[in-house]
Amino acid sequence: MTRISTTIAATVLLQVAACGGPGENATVPLAEPAAASSMDIGNHDVHFSAQLTDRLPSEIASLYNIVRSKNRAMLTVSVISAETRASVPATVTVKTVNLTGQLKNVNMRKIQEKEAIYYIGETPVSNRETLIFDIRVLPEGESEPSELRFKRDFYTDS
Repeated sequence: MTRISTTIAATVLLQVAACGGPGENATVPLAEPAAASSMDIGNHDVHFSAQLTDRLPSEIASLYNIVRSKNRAMLTVSVISAETRASVPATVTVKTVNLTGQLKNVNMRKIQEKEAIYYIGETPVSNRETLIFDIRVLPEGESEPSELRFKRDFYTDS
């Protein structure tokens, strides 16, 4: 298992383990239906996620120069060949806005660990802020880019 795969698995486990339930006077947001986290774009599948960076283990954040904060979101994108199931290099660009139309700067950078390739970017977020991510992906060897959109809500006062 690659280090980034281990990190993702550890992050999920940490999030589950940290669920102690709300206090008596807590305002709990309503649960939303699970959103898609991947998209088939023909010869490739694009996997994407967004989370607060304070959920990352400090050694992983340090290794990849990621600022850990409950007020920073990290977008992760990977492109996988539908035929071989291997990571594929791609050009990944992102335009992100919140619900008021404020543009959020997310510069993507490539992370490569052995055969695994990921693209990550960070942006500041506020409590209860919803971000809409418009992602443009051009896998190596393809002539036309694909576009996908997803949104995530961030709760920083937990």
